[in-house]
Amino acid sequence: MTETTNQTQPGRIAIIDALRGFALAGIVICHVVENYIGAQPPGPFNEAVHQGLADDIVDGFIGIFLRGKFIALFSFLFGLSFFIQMDNANKKGSYFGGRFLWRLLLLLAIGFAHSLFYRGDILTVYAVLGIFLIPFYKVPNKWVLGISAILFFGAARFLIFYLTGGDPLFSEMDINPDNPKILNYYDTLKNGSLWEVFATNATEGHIDKAEFQYGLFGRGYFTFAFFLVGLFVGRSGFFKRIHEEKKLNKNILIYASITLVLSLIAMSAAFMSMGQNFNMKSWNAMLGFTAMDISNAAMTLIYIALFVIIYRKTKGQKWLNKFVPYGKTALTNYVAQSIVFTFILFGWGLGLIGELRQLYTFLLALVFIALQMWLSKIWLRYFYYGPLEWLWRSLTFFKIMPLKRKD
Repeated sequence: MTETTNQTQPGRIAIIDALRGFALAGIVICHVVENYIGAQPPGPFNEAVHQGLADDIVDGFIGIFLRGKFIALFSFLFGLSFFIQMDNANKKGSYFGGRFLWRLLLLLAIGFAHSLFYRGDILTVYAVLGIFLIPFYKVPNKWVLGISAILFFGAARFLIFYLTGGDPLFSEMDINPDNPKILNYYDTLKNGSLWEVFATNATEGHIDKAEFQYGLFGRGYFTFAFFLVGLFVGRSGFFKRIHEEKKLNKNILIYASITLVLSLIAMSAAFMSMGQNFNMKSWNAMLGFTAMDISNAAMTLIYIALFVIIYRKTKGQKWLNKFVPYGKTALTNYVAQSIVFTFILFGWGLGLIGELRQLYTFLLALVFIALQMWLSKIWLRYFYYGPLEWLWRSLTFFKIMPLKRKD
């Protein structure tokens, strides 16, 4: 199969759109089952949503196979998309760095609006970290991979821990489910008005997010590492040659699997050594979180490799291409699912937060994903872009882009 048949339209590679849709599906499942809390859930919530073995199975399945892995995949695709945009402009004899910076500022605005509904918004994080991605476009591959490896192995986290002794940089994040701060926020989600939710998410929410992303938890450094991996893979042209890269893909699967096993062993050893006295002011905790990040990275690479293996097969490609419209309209779908589910769950809407066991929210997420995939397919029959994609693109180039298809 040639490269052309692997594309939905000139300039777009179908497998990348399909992979983006697949990543979004995993993210939606995690968020729905977590009830869009975007923070540590309180004890009463955990008790309410776990009512039987089925709920424990759902929780275990998400923890092992989804949580942390699909947002990493989404981050990888962000770095890959950055390269594609920069490279396309470069081939036309222009530099896209300034335009990409403006594009990030627009994403920051969209993300901030989204974060008012859902504290766990990732768009604002991408917008900020994306600024540091721009200089890497011309950095040699060995430095791109080297810096990503340094970040994956927790250098930033260890440095912060060494300098602070485990103290927070921005905000105290006590993960005790009975912490009054956690209980108060949950009460706001459960009983507060829309404006009260907006107020706490716009202020306290971003301070806590900064601690989670750039403090000892270090999610932001992990995210940026995946940006760099996406940039490197974009340069390699891997997704343009998926039928010629069978050996490479097999090696990725093998070495990622070995890394996964070793990192899980290291994580278990680090956390178990702490016994019941877990706290963030411990080198063992830092080692455990770093091993967890590495295991999530390894699992993400395994998903990419398996996705490519299945996609190379005719029937597999036909099935996975169902994610293409979903991936093309990922920004619209990402924001829409937060608005819909915060209305369903939070007190300013139907107020069902903590009222549905995890089995039911898991099934509800699957139904909603199927609905969004169907709507995305119908929408793209008549329009070139999703609504937010069209707005973002039009503002990026300071002109109204064509939206409705003429054929």
